[in-house]
Amino acid sequence: VAAPDHDPARRLLLARGAAIFAGLTATGITGYGVRTALGPPRLDRVQIPLAKLPRAMDGLRIATVSDIHLGPLRGRAHTERIVAAINRLDADLVAVVGDLVDGSVAELGSAAAPLRDLRSRYGSFFVTGNHEYYSGVEEWVQEVDRLGLRVLQNRRQEIQARGGVLDLAGVNDLTGAGTGLAAGPDFAAALGDRDPSRPVVLLAHQPLAAVEAARYGVDLQLSGHTHGGQMVPFNLAVRLEQPVVSGLGEVDGTKVYVTNGAGFWGPPVRVGAEPQISLVELHSA
Repeated sequence: VAAPDHDPARRLLLARGAAIFAGLTATGITGYGVRTALGPPRLDRVQIPLAKLPRAMDGLRIATVSDIHLGPLRGRAHTERIVAAINRLDADLVAVVGDLVDGSVAELGSAAAPLRDLRSRYGSFFVTGNHEYYSGVEEWVQEVDRLGLRVLQNRRQEIQARGGVLDLAGVNDLTGAGTGLAAGPDFAAALGDRDPSRPVVLLAHQPLAAVEAARYGVDLQLSGHTHGGQMVPFNLAVRLEQPVVSGLGEVDGTKVYVTNGAGFWGPPVRVGAEPQISLVELHSA
């Protein structure tokens, strides 16, 4: 009779060793993810050519941040750190593209207050994200406006800079429904009846908005929402829902840049998608 080609005790030892190794690895990855999520946002710089951008406006810089997610684990110090990082960039425009809060103005108004210190040459702007609709969107629109950010609720703003003109538009998040401050996106109101010879940059929380934005000839959409995937398996679900998950992509001829977000939602873990503030530099093509 042939001898067995394995030793049960040895197999048990190897199995236990593999389980311990997997456990230590998971613990290490989780620990790394927690440190990353709670750490300072990384600065990413991206240069994006726009065919319609006047040469006089070449190099216009937009500091872009999303998904700050103020809440129980992220308070005033988180906002202060983000504001200080943005102010060091000396940007022409600041764009906060949604999901600022996870709670009411009564709970988080003090945490959001440092936003009043944001500095830029031509203004700071805000559009709603889906989490604003869970947190009292009417109050937050009024509060953000009070802090000095111009809330682009289905409207656009003419930006005159360096002798050129650019349209900066914003739409409410796709989650919105109803009327007034709680209304959903209205692309026609924000983008219709404008001078098509001007470049237009659209602020929209979800990358998916680009499907409709492309029908209006939007040159560039700045978005967040995805957290860059944040962690497995969330990243897989995001890829099924959104046309661009992180960085620069394109949807039906419209360029879409997605910043990873400066905070987190759910467990304070980020693996493979560091928190981020993006400096978007526009260039005439």
